[in-house]
Amino acid sequence: MSGRLTRLIATAGPISVAQYMAEANAHYYAGRDPLGAEGDFTTAPEISQMFGELIGLWLADLWMRAGRPATAHYVELGPGRGTLAADALRAMRSAGLQPPANLVETSPTLSEAQAEQVPAARWHGDVTTLPDNVPLLIVANEFFDALPIHQLVATKTGWRERLVTVEEDRFVPAAGSPRPGKSVPERLRHATPGSILETSPASVAVVRELARRIAAQGGAALIVDYGHERTGLGDTLQAVERHAFADPWQAPGTRDLTAHVDFEALEDAAQAEGVRVSGPRDQGDWLKTMGIDLRAASLTKAAPESGADIAAARDRLVAPDQMGSLFKVMALVARGWPEPEGF
Repeated sequence: MSGRLTRLIATAGPISVAQYMAEANAHYYAGRDPLGAEGDFTTAPEISQMFGELIGLWLADLWMRAGRPATAHYVELGPGRGTLAADALRAMRSAGLQPPANLVETSPTLSEAQAEQVPAARWHGDVTTLPDNVPLLIVANEFFDALPIHQLVATKTGWRERLVTVEEDRFVPAAGSPRPGKSVPERLRHATPGSILETSPASVAVVRELARRIAAQGGAALIVDYGHERTGLGDTLQAVERHAFADPWQAPGTRDLTAHVDFEALEDAAQAEGVRVSGPRDQGDWLKTMGIDLRAASLTKAAPESGADIAAARDRLVAPDQMGSLFKVMALVARGWPEPEGF
């Protein structure tokens, strides 16, 4: 991958951060399972079944209060190993909801793992092929953070697109062509030179498509990811390898590249398509409102020998100094559907 990107830049010139990130992550996810102790990172569903179960019950509650539409489908974007889907679908069954499952995935390796957990699922390469005539119950956990971002850098002469070039056999960022001031929120336009603004047109496009479907077909979406509530300044591009931070400009395609999600941008995009938005709310507060402590007590009662592990998993999901504050939860709900719980 490094060689291919180097040749591309040598031939066509510097590329955007978005293209660099997209090319690197496409290669990274194509042939590996990056999850778990033997991989590069661990997501919430792999930490505890409680996470997926509470999401499933959140969806089931909305579905019941919306009149139990018989044709509703479950949709998950970036389902990892299928653990969240399996846990959520099991919890939904306990509430009388057994929707067909649709998984949006591009990795053949992860699709195989998902098939073991949810064998009856239907797979999609992107959101455009999802069912278009039924209510959709959508989950996106740690999906948007991996979508490509553009970076703009403030200079003394205005804002410029941040590009990626090669110097002495290393990938390095560099200021590129000027960008019009209107591409930067008014309150941020006069930022100190060197300031970075990140945007993700890819994320906005996906949210708009999901919101358009929900507005037309009914249903809801739950987005869980790490990020910030308001559009702001800062370079959040990062790489993770073997559960440790790494240099995002080295060895592209061998490390997971992500950036913080701009929830304000997602909210604006969803509202433009006519859906209601709730949140974002800190993940820890949302899980506690949804009953994670009751579920942890129930699991501990059933398996006292696992009590310490259950408590540790609960703390990892909700503690402010772990995942509880950095990760946010946002809901998109069709007009005419009930208000969602947890917000």
